[in-house]
Amino acid sequence: MRSDHRDIVLDTATLMDRGHRAAVLTARDMPLGFGDGDTSLYLLFKAIREQSTVALSGESADEVFGGYKWFHDPASVNADTFPWIAAGVADTFGGGKSGGYAALLGKDVLDALDLPGYTDARYREALAEVPRLPGETGHQARMREVSHLHLTRFVQILLDRKDRASMATGLEVRVPFCDHRLVSYVFNTPWAMKTFDGREKSLLRAATRDVLPDVVADRVKSPYPSTQDPRYAEALRTELRQLTADRNAPVRELLDEDSLATALSPDAGSRYRGATEFVLGLDTWLRGGGTELKL
Repeated sequence: MRSDHRDIVLDTATLMDRGHRAAVLTARDMPLGFGDGDTSLYLLFKAIREQSTVALSGESADEVFGGYKWFHDPASVNADTFPWIAAGVADTFGGGKSGGYAALLGKDVLDALDLPGYTDARYREALAEVPRLPGETGHQARMREVSHLHLTRFVQILLDRKDRASMATGLEVRVPFCDHRLVSYVFNTPWAMKTFDGREKSLLRAATRDVLPDVVADRVKSPYPSTQDPRYAEALRTELRQLTADRNAPVRELLDEDSLATALSPDAGSRYRGATEFVLGLDTWLRGGGTELKL
């Protein structure tokens, strides 16, 4: 296809660089994100900006054409909550069932936040917004709900992440799959047609097959990469250990001592990776933003 590819390899030291993480936190303006996924995206955009001022990105293609694996998982689709939550996306980014973002917060904090209640209320609000078609029932009606939830909630998170990371580097990233004409047209396409060949993103594959090599058109979807280097989890654990040694750290009063001890144990592995990234970011955010927490 005559494209000129360049590999950008990020090691643990680069991902853990405090300057990079501070830049991401400033761009995000909140401590909750995708951890090393945010840092790597920022560094990717920074590298692109060295050669160009504008780039294209594929956000919304999965939401519009049904690309995520949970679109095709009956348990996730039929769960009485957001499908990506049922599929364990938060656990995936958090490092596993024991390492969701809130895993290190104290019981008083969790009780005050009532995350399950908040999630359920937002889910009910989102469902109430879904446009209905006369006579549409069963699986087709549910897939309309699932598609609408992704277009109005899930992709918004990704677009905000993309905009903040790109603008922090001076790069303009355009998203052609968010074109309102495409979104409106495909949203009203029956789900059976969107999956006519039993695969994810069937319509998109079929529409572009004549301009793509088979190796691309038939490629199985892979998620945005996250480092699998065990040294990254260990580096996070080292920083968490240093943080917990500081009794004046603003985040300390929000944490559960027993959970901290488990997360800092030698056999914790990467289970608490997402929770650790969140705690480290929250502490930095509290120190730098002059924010006062009241529970």
